[in-house]
Amino acid sequence: MRWTLVVPLKPLARAKSRLAAVAGSGTSRPALALAFALDTVEAALSCAAVRDVVVVTDDPLAGAELRAAGARTVAEPAGGGGLNAALAHGARTVRAHRPRAGVATLNADLPALRAVELGRVLDSAAEFPRAFLADAEGIGTTLLAAAPGMLLAPAFEGRSRARHQASGAREIGLPGVDSVRRDVDTPADLRAALALGVGPRTAAAAGAWAAAGPPRGAAGTATD
Repeated sequence: MRWTLVVPLKPLARAKSRLAAVAGSGTSRPALALAFALDTVEAALSCAAVRDVVVVTDDPLAGAELRAAGARTVAEPAGGGGLNAALAHGARTVRAHRPRAGVATLNADLPALRAVELGRVLDSAAEFPRAFLADAEGIGTTLLAAAPGMLLAPAFEGRSRARHQASGAREIGLPGVDSVRRDVDTPADLRAALALGVGPRTAAAAGAWAAAGPPRGAAGTATD
């Protein structure tokens, strides 16, 4: 199965508020949020299990940059409704054109994402009607997948791992997929992502913070 990924991205001016310490070093929070999204999307598009990527966003700059990187964009649903409404809207938009598409959500803040690791997660997800991957802390969710014919039924934000379990989605327990679990909300998260090896856009946007780890792409690690 090849998947369509739905990636949510809030307006850059409001993104990543908990990265204030990084911003205090002279790095722009909006620039970091955009860099995370671009590295995430570019890595996802290089994954053999991914057919295409749809980003749900109302941010004009991010939309233009992500389209240039190869993603499609759709506006957030009228009336808002938050993250889960945006993801459900993205999934409906995909299936309006391809009703039998396999759809998976992916966080926009996975700057260390490896295409091969993402492929392993998606191949595992294909074994179940709905499946999810918990984040590195084991509290949230970084990926939720719905096979053809299955509603996505996203339940993100906060303790979404427990909510997705309760909804009947199967948890993916693969080892060795740290890059797909490593979302970035805090300075400590960013350090952890840098230690894994981030994409070039994040390395550049993080500036001195990038000294904590090599950019993804060094020593042939761009998509492995």
